[in-house]
Amino acid sequence: MEWYWTLSLSLVLLFALMATGLPVFAAFLLANISGVLVTVGSRGFGMFTNSLYETITSESFVTIPLFILMGEVLFRSGSVSVLSRAVDVLIGRVRGRLYLLTLSLSTIFGALSGSAVAVAAMLGRSVLPQMTEEGYDERLSNMTILGGASLAPIIPPSLLVIVIGSLVTNVSIAGLLVAGVVPGIILAVIMAIYIFIRVSLDPSLAPAQEHVVDHSLGDRAKAVLSMLPFGIVIFSVMGLILLGIATPSEAAAAGVVGAVLTACVYRRFSLAMLWAALRSGASISAMILMIVACSKFFGQLLAFFGATTGLINAMGHLSIDPWLMLFILMLVPLILCMFIDQFAFLLLAIPLYDPIIRTYGFEPMWFWTLFLITLTIGSLTPPFGYTLFALKGAAPHVSISEVYRSAWPVVAIFIASLVLFALVPVFITWLPGLL
Repeated sequence: MEWYWTLSLSLVLLFALMATGLPVFAAFLLANISGVLVTVGSRGFGMFTNSLYETITSESFVTIPLFILMGEVLFRSGSVSVLSRAVDVLIGRVRGRLYLLTLSLSTIFGALSGSAVAVAAMLGRSVLPQMTEEGYDERLSNMTILGGASLAPIIPPSLLVIVIGSLVTNVSIAGLLVAGVVPGIILAVIMAIYIFIRVSLDPSLAPAQEHVVDHSLGDRAKAVLSMLPFGIVIFSVMGLILLGIATPSEAAAAGVVGAVLTACVYRRFSLAMLWAALRSGASISAMILMIVACSKFFGQLLAFFGATTGLINAMGHLSIDPWLMLFILMLVPLILCMFIDQFAFLLLAIPLYDPIIRTYGFEPMWFWTLFLITLTIGSLTPPFGYTLFALKGAAPHVSISEVYRSAWPVVAIFIASLVLFALVPVFITWLPGLL
């Protein structure tokens, strides 16, 4: 069978299985089993089990459960709530303060969870009702939550980045992790400026008399001091990587230790909390690693049947301008992530995109950071973005049409930023270059 038929049939089968509502790992698993049975027969299951074992026991994937455990410890210990109150005190009496507080919290939660859907659902349940009750504009409130939540896949430590670094050849996981720092900060600042301008031009978007206590200089100093223990976690992860002291796996382990120390400093540590964090982290990690293992074997099957080689050769013979190819490679996830999960598409795209990137000579850290931003835009774009439905599900009183209208400014900001980062790669490559 020609390579393009193999590739097309494999993708059609995989999409059809996902469309039935099967879990992502089950769709990849059934596609793999079908491919092995049809082409190799029962002899191929030895190759299948070896691939699964190799992936699950790979040292680079240890980073995933460790980062998940770090986030679980910080959330379940209540340490994050201490940080939330400190940020609230520091913002003080600013018109539209809850917008800025929500944007700050979503950035923090995004760094801990790595999931835009999870952060949108969390803030939709916890913060949005308070904003509505205090008279904040519903559409701008939704936009703030969607925008802040969408930073999760970009800012480190992002699980999607770790998966990319583990599966893509000749790419540093540490470099990919720190590559998202500057773009994440720029996106957060642009959204904060947008909110400030909107509130300044139309003061009715925020209540005139906001329910906030005037805090003294001493209160602000205490708020800063209460935030310092989180510096342990930040230094344990990003500091050790940037200084070249630790690998991402070692930094993730140090981050877990830092999270436990932070919980102890806040006097919120208990064995019951640690056990709950371990159980939840193990469950989430097992699911993610199973998905990664099945998707990696899917890519190996494509290579075994010649689909990957055929795609490389076909791309090599095409006389497409690199910028046009970049546009095409970004357009595909932008459209497809309106319909399927970011994680699922990422795992599907890696074995197909990696050879194309090498053929065209795109700088890997620059390309994959742009790719992550594009995935985020896809999950934000009406009418089928996953992040939109997460917010709607967490806030039943908000109509889906309002969620759609709230999303468009965020989509515009992310697309404009994507163009900026594509044209000025130094925003992405500068910090990894310091490693």
